[in-house]
Amino acid sequence: MTASGKVVSMREAIAAHVRDGDSVVIDGFTHLICFAAGHEIIRQGRRDLTLCRLTPDLVYDQMIAAGCARKLVFSWAGNPGAGSLFAFRRAVEVSDPPLEIEEYSHFGMVARLAAGAANLPFWPLRDYAGTDLPAVNPQIRTVTCPFTGEQLAAVPALNPDVAIVHVQRADASGNAQVWGLLGTQKEAAFAARRVIVVCEELVTEEVIRADPNRTLIPGLVVHAVVREPWGAHPSYAQGFYDRDNDFYVAWEAIGRDERRLRGWLDEWVFGLPDRAAYLAKQPGLRERLAADVRMAAGVNYGF
Repeated sequence: MTASGKVVSMREAIAAHVRDGDSVVIDGFTHLICFAAGHEIIRQGRRDLTLCRLTPDLVYDQMIAAGCARKLVFSWAGNPGAGSLFAFRRAVEVSDPPLEIEEYSHFGMVARLAAGAANLPFWPLRDYAGTDLPAVNPQIRTVTCPFTGEQLAAVPALNPDVAIVHVQRADASGNAQVWGLLGTQKEAAFAARRVIVVCEELVTEEVIRADPNRTLIPGLVVHAVVREPWGAHPSYAQGFYDRDNDFYVAWEAIGRDERRLRGWLDEWVFGLPDRAAYLAKQPGLRERLAADVRMAAGVNYGF
């Protein structure tokens, strides 16, 4: 595939690379969470997905409510700063059959993706001592260090079928740059079988090459590139727009009421064709959340 052939719409990227039964990582830690991709997966009616993420927040609550998920592999789950995830809780506590869950610590999930990215079968870590997670998750095991004889925890590699990573900018080949708060975007991309990069800006290769240290994901592991401005809303994209805290607070009441949540999905996901329509439905959003200008000092790459 040529570099230009990687650039597709969100609808095309999800149709081509996310399949029923897949394991899917939508990455980003507070920052750069691709809600636009989650909404398109919902629109296209994907089913039986294994959703993997360090902190499944609102995007996975919405996908679970829409019936996309069979299993959740995660560390902490909640509405950060606001409360619980009620669609997730109903799926575990009330639904028949219940949503399957597989829980780790934050670093346990990081270690799983790091092992997957490094093509290793597992990752050892000093973790879980004094916790009850190993008792409820048989995937957390122990290994003996061949050098010291120490007993260490071990978690298996995670190689998702699809990783979806939102970035500030990328070129047509998929060389993707991120600044600000990082999650496990790089590890997820290298571990996954298929990678969709979603960017705020699609730039030339010259722009990427001018600042090489900011390139987090190389195009050689990327299968599709989607330009989707504001695709991470209501999370944020450093230098583009702020986190929509009002939305996170409002989700507490929406998520509690199953009927109201269904109405929200009908209005804001199923009832809209794409992210452009989502933005057009919210006049004033850009003005309210757009980032101000705080430029970092330049770097001399000359020699």
